[in-house]
Amino acid sequence: MTTRRTRPAPRPPEGTPPRAELAGHARAVLADAVRIARWAAVDRTAGAAGPDLGDGERAAAALALTPAQVLAGWDRARLAGLVELHGDTARPGWRLHAWDRDDSAVLRGWVALFDAWSLVHPAPEGVAPGAVAEVVEAVPQVLSLLQLSAGPVPVPSLLDLLGQRVEELREERCEVPAPGTPVETAPAAEGLPALLDWALEGLADVGALTLGPGQATLTPLGNWAVWVKLEQICVAAQSPAGNIEQSAEDMLRGCARLTPGPARDEYRAWLAARTLSSAVAELLAVARGEDALLRGLAFEALRVVGAPAEPEVRAALAEPSLRPYALLWLAEYEGADPDDAPEVLTREEATWLWVDTAAAVADHGEGTLLVRHLDSAVQGTVPALLDAVRAVGHPRTVQVLVALAAAHPDPALAKAVRRAAFQVHTGGA
Repeated sequence: MTTRRTRPAPRPPEGTPPRAELAGHARAVLADAVRIARWAAVDRTAGAAGPDLGDGERAAAALALTPAQVLAGWDRARLAGLVELHGDTARPGWRLHAWDRDDSAVLRGWVALFDAWSLVHPAPEGVAPGAVAEVVEAVPQVLSLLQLSAGPVPVPSLLDLLGQRVEELREERCEVPAPGTPVETAPAAEGLPALLDWALEGLADVGALTLGPGQATLTPLGNWAVWVKLEQICVAAQSPAGNIEQSAEDMLRGCARLTPGPARDEYRAWLAARTLSSAVAELLAVARGEDALLRGLAFEALRVVGAPAEPEVRAALAEPSLRPYALLWLAEYEGADPDDAPEVLTREEATWLWVDTAAAVADHGEGTLLVRHLDSAVQGTVPALLDAVRAVGHPRTVQVLVALAAAHPDPALAKAVRRAAFQVHTGGA
């Protein structure tokens, strides 16, 4: 058993409102998005792109909004997880169902919008994408200064910090242009003020800060969100098992013998040190490998990621080796009880998952665990299970059956399992 010292629960900065009050602020910021999402859920089958012209006008009339406000609110609803895309249609998200009763769901939805501020507020026209990306990457330092100042900060001070951080980012990438070569992706010094204004306006649009004459101040929500992000960095820095610097595969191997709670802490620490898009891609790459144990652990880590992983997990439905795991992930993500989630699997998918889990046990567990794994099969009898296992075509079927036969104490059952393994190996019926 792996032991570890637990870190006491962190306390937010003095003066931070209670979570219920913060959730109230978040509900106010997203009020129009919630109204539009609820209207779409009741009055129409929403398309993935949002209300079309006619529906937008109907929604505007029904909700006393302009068509432009309807489209903006729909965009926020998608980014906050109030609606979820399923192919070409959009459906109410689980956060919408929990909106009035679950403060944590509300705050997570608002943080998702906060993280997407640069998508909510279009960048100025005529600015190179590289310049926009640099400013977006530098904004966390600007927010940190606002949080540490605990009050209004003059825009010139924020501009100085933004310029310094952009220069640091260029040095970190070793971007030293040849003499006479224009740097098209880097904003000139005179262009940074406009990009800073854009960033501050975007953050104000999502309720993270307020703007005054020549100054900016974090709102209580913004102050809390920045503190949360800093706490994630601290957790990452204190990853006790040393997995923070490891690849996804090595991190998952390091977590294999941890109990679920400590393992989730390790996943969070590892994720906090990476961009979510690259972390999700790396976890899915491990899941596509041959180690069934790591496949299951990768999807456990993806459960910690939550909403940002949904598009990639949904795409994994097309891959037979990942489909059962993706179906269970999506069922739980959409609000199903984990005990009921297996009901979304077909008999064939459940059998495939049974073999894959058995392969993980055979590779990394004890024989007694493999014998007990028989009880989790959806088939009522061993002969029915063996028939289903032979038919499902899992690449590890032979190895799993051989290991099960070697571990099972019943000679007659072990003989039947060995016979099934031989038949799969030789291609017999």
